[in-house]
Amino acid sequence: MDENKKVIRTAILIIFILVVALAAYYFFIAGKGKTDEVTEPALQAQKPAGEEVGSKEGKDLAALSIDLNKSDEVVRSLIAELSSAPTFAQWLKTKELVRKFVAAVDNIANGQSPRPQMDFFAPSGKFKTISKNGQTTIDPSGYDRYNVVADVFDSVSTAGCARTYGRFKPLFQQAYRELGYPKEDFHQTLLRAIVEILKTPVVDEPVALEQKILSHAMMDPNLEELSVAQKHLLRMGPENVQLIQAKLREMALALGFTESQLPKQRTYAPGKR
Repeated sequence: MDENKKVIRTAILIIFILVVALAAYYFFIAGKGKTDEVTEPALQAQKPAGEEVGSKEGKDLAALSIDLNKSDEVVRSLIAELSSAPTFAQWLKTKELVRKFVAAVDNIANGQSPRPQMDFFAPSGKFKTISKNGQTTIDPSGYDRYNVVADVFDSVSTAGCARTYGRFKPLFQQAYRELGYPKEDFHQTLLRAIVEILKTPVVDEPVALEQKILSHAMMDPNLEELSVAQKHLLRMGPENVQLIQAKLREMALALGFTESQLPKQRTYAPGKR
């Protein structure tokens, strides 16, 4: 597998999945429900009199009762309201949204790549390097390919997510059980995924590389020892990493996690952990 497939595309997917999974999790965290398919009239029937679905009053809406196998349309329509970015809407066209998001977040929480679940989006161009005086480093100009992802991430409405907090937990829990977690809470897995991303260091200086058989490895052992998920995020560039981490921290706090549960931003220093 070449560097473009193994690193660049997966870096994009990690952030995309976490964006949508976080947004979706506001819908899924609480409530009980049956497995009946919900249509638009049913959604309207669940709201209090005089209150519109998705209103801006800051009130939580009732949990939905939806068949997981038929949930894509409802989930897609609700999540689409969280950002007006055209790219965000394009990403939501994938199928099996809930199952793929839950599996991808579980992968990130365990430091793994979500590419097996979300292999549908890739940036243009190839992974770029610079070779000078016998040393190879990541080409900073290549970071620009990830700007659209960071910008879409930043465009997602945290307040909009919070207003719909509690909608779809039964679906997330059902999908999580299907992965082989009959008793564990997806909420805690989401926290671990958030922590995994926030622990990624911000690297402002050139990242030295060494050529392997099919890809490159980072020469600094402290960077190379990062998880797969963290290394993919790191290769999006320091500005995008900081933007993504700031928005992710904001979302985590809106979800009810505390600052004490979240790692502080870490700046890379050669030779130091």
